[in-house]
Amino acid sequence: MALKKSSFSAAEARAFFTRLKARNPEPKSELEYSNSYTLLVAVVLSAQATDKGVNRATRGLFATVDTPEKMLALGEDGLREAIKTIGLFRTKAKNVIALSKALVEQYESHVPQDREALETLPGVGRKTANVVLNVAFGRPTMAVDTHIFRVGNRTKLAPGKTPYEVEQNLEKIVPEEFRLHAHHWLILHGRYVCIARKPKCPECVVADLCRFKEKTPAEAPDAPAGTKKITSSATRRS
Repeated sequence: MALKKSSFSAAEARAFFTRLKARNPEPKSELEYSNSYTLLVAVVLSAQATDKGVNRATRGLFATVDTPEKMLALGEDGLREAIKTIGLFRTKAKNVIALSKALVEQYESHVPQDREALETLPGVGRKTANVVLNVAFGRPTMAVDTHIFRVGNRTKLAPGKTPYEVEQNLEKIVPEEFRLHAHHWLILHGRYVCIARKPKCPECVVADLCRFKEKTPAEAPDAPAGTKKITSSATRRS
């Protein structure tokens, strides 16, 4: 089946990202980390969890455990206790210990800088690999999460039935100069403006470019103090 094409022209795509950049020139990941290893662990832990929830759990953990060797010394039981407030913490603890062992044994404790190697690590899929490549190593990758998937399809900027299709369309439509930060702009836009329920269209800087037909209307201004609202049912003849 042919890949759906973006509904945006090249000029519209440039305008879209120009506006997002103007609002947030240097977007950053909201996950807290100190090096490429703690970033990798944080992203693995963030699957089906919020960044804020992950940060609360890892703030104390990463203060003392910031290398694969230290994580292995902590052990799976200790890690489970540290991240027990995060969803799926048992499976995630198992994966983090396994990937830490793989880094020590196969990569001299360094996080690999290519997608194929990253995806061989336990708990690491394409999205996680793309985040690490982008944030830690400055690669212009498109890490499609639920927010980007929604924004790509809702706006018709990068439609797709799967995250990979959305990623492919983003790689085609995003102008070169915006590719390094594009996925961050889209994540933040989806997290705070183009939200799943009742998107905040009235405050959206790209609303006129967006192809979403059921835009949230602006709320009517409140009546001035002391003004009585009159409806047809309340209207009386003089």
